[in-house]
Amino acid sequence: MDVLYTAEVTASGDGRAGHVRSADGVIDAQLSVPKGLGGPGGAATNPEQLFAAGYAACFHGALKAVARQAKASVDGSTVTANVSIGKDADGFGLAVELVVALPGHDRAVAEDLVAKAHQMCPYSRATRGNVEVTLTVR
Repeated sequence: MDVLYTAEVTASGDGRAGHVRSADGVIDAQLSVPKGLGGPGGAATNPEQLFAAGYAACFHGALKAVARQAKASVDGSTVTANVSIGKDADGFGLAVELVVALPGHDRAVAEDLVAKAHQMCPYSRATRGNVEVTLTVR
C-alpha cells in the first residue's frame, strides 16, 4: 500500500473510560462507558461513537465518488452509521448498520450507488468478513 496519510491517536488512562488525543490535538476527548455496557454514560464519547463517525464520513465520501463517476447527483444525501457492540460465543464483537438517505433517486439507482460505495469505502473493505455490515437505503 502506498500510504497517503496516517492518523495518530493515543489512548491513555482507564481504557474505555480513559482519554484519547490525536497527535495534532484536533481530537482531545474524555471517554465514558455507555450505560448499555454498565457505565455511567454521560456527556463523554465512546469508541463506538468514534468508529461510527469515521465510518459514516468515509462511506459518504465513497458514495459521492461513485455518484460522480455515474454522473448522478447525491445532493442532500446523508449516511448514518449505527455501531453496535455485543457478546457472542467468542467474546465481544461489533455490528454496523449504514442507513443511507438518497433523496430524488428511485430505489434501484440508490441501491446500486450504495452497493458501489460499499465496494469502494476503505472502512467497508477493512470490516468485510470481520464485522456484520447491513446497508439500508431510505
